[in-house]
Amino acid sequence: MQKTLFVKALMVFGLMLVIGLPLLMIQETIKERMEFRQEAVDSIAADSVREQTIIGPILVIPYTEQYEERVEVGKGDDKTQAESGPVRTELLRRTVQRRLLVYPNLLLQVGTIETDRRYRGIHQVLVYSGQHAFKGDFTVPSLDQLPRKTPDARIAVGQPFIALSIEDVRGIHNIPKIDWGGRQIEFEQGTDLFAFRSGLHAPLGAMALAQTQEVKFSFDLGLDGIERQHFVPVAKNSQISIKSNWPHPQFGGRFLPSPKYRQINADGFQTEWNISSLASNAQTQLSTIEGEFKVLDSAPLGRVDRFSVGFIEPVNVYSQSDRATKYGLLFVALTFAAFFIFEILKSLPIHPVQYLLVGLSLVIFFLLLVGLAEHIAFLAAYLIASAACIVLTSFYLTYVLRSTGRAIGFGVALMVLYGALYGLLNSENNALVMGSILLFAVLAAIMVVTRKVDWYQIGRGSAQE
Repeated sequence: MQKTLFVKALMVFGLMLVIGLPLLMIQETIKERMEFRQEAVDSIAADSVREQTIIGPILVIPYTEQYEERVEVGKGDDKTQAESGPVRTELLRRTVQRRLLVYPNLLLQVGTIETDRRYRGIHQVLVYSGQHAFKGDFTVPSLDQLPRKTPDARIAVGQPFIALSIEDVRGIHNIPKIDWGGRQIEFEQGTDLFAFRSGLHAPLGAMALAQTQEVKFSFDLGLDGIERQHFVPVAKNSQISIKSNWPHPQFGGRFLPSPKYRQINADGFQTEWNISSLASNAQTQLSTIEGEFKVLDSAPLGRVDRFSVGFIEPVNVYSQSDRATKYGLLFVALTFAAFFIFEILKSLPIHPVQYLLVGLSLVIFFLLLVGLAEHIAFLAAYLIASAACIVLTSFYLTYVLRSTGRAIGFGVALMVLYGALYGLLNSENNALVMGSILLFAVLAAIMVVTRKVDWYQIGRGSAQE
């Protein structure tokens, strides 16, 4: 009868499921620590400066349009109209306030961004300080080119200005000045836009707009932020170059840097984006949003095409630890399978409590890993946590297996498992194939070792006992 063997296998499987409970608790702990870190990021952003998004520069031409429009009056239903006679019309004079958003023909932006760290308790967050040089040109339209309701409408132009939207103005280093066709004009607070109000604007004074003209501009901007810098390609041709001392940039958004100008090494990175208005809907989106939002403090940036560069630690100890715990049950299953086979081959019974203690020693590794990685480098934390668990388990197995050699053999096997796990954590793109190969190798080893086992004989032997 195979009843005794089946009961023992069922018991081992049940213990493995029991071990899964503390693994789930450790995963919840890791999630809580990740939330604490995000709170640290939010706290630093609240005290200093948030992620930054630059939109602009944009030339805004406000104007008043006066026109006459003939409208029908006294129009009602057929019965009313029949009683009152033919429909009358009146000539009404209307006055409408309008704005024309003019985008640069060419925008060249060259930025240098330096990174630093800020701390909240044990959590560290990357902040940056950037110096950006803008230059380009606008085509300023003539009075006849301003959109109007009727061709004979009278137009009165207001005070044009340059708008530069910056998500968090606390990050601005200085009060920049724009060179507008040779004139130096100081930026003032607020964009004077309806939708994106946070930022700066430069009043250009009265403009006759007698004819179309090309105007060159340039200005410098110092801007601090946290973790990520966003850009909106507003020009007909936008060329943005960024250089930084951070060696692990993360590029995101709708546009990636040009491969030809992308260089990343241990000293930092240098990259460039070349984006035309044919590839981006930013101009249409901004004009539409500006027409829709009249009173809101800010419009949703998610509606505008943009791209970004992130200054983020390449190794996030919490995400790495969370990925590691997902393999925890596999560790326990492989160890219990080895114990079970050892019982069969050596006829040396191992008590369920001993299974449980060894399983808990494997589980505690993941808690040690998280705790140590918050204070020291992830690799060092991994080595210390795995070494501690291997030594403890090997020492305990010396008495469980009644042999130092057997315990050392299990310790070496655990070293291989921990080494394979670290390889999986550091090769995210190849994790599936590496994990599949590892499982296949373990299954193959079990089949080779047990190929000559007479399972019926083992079952009879267990029944006789």
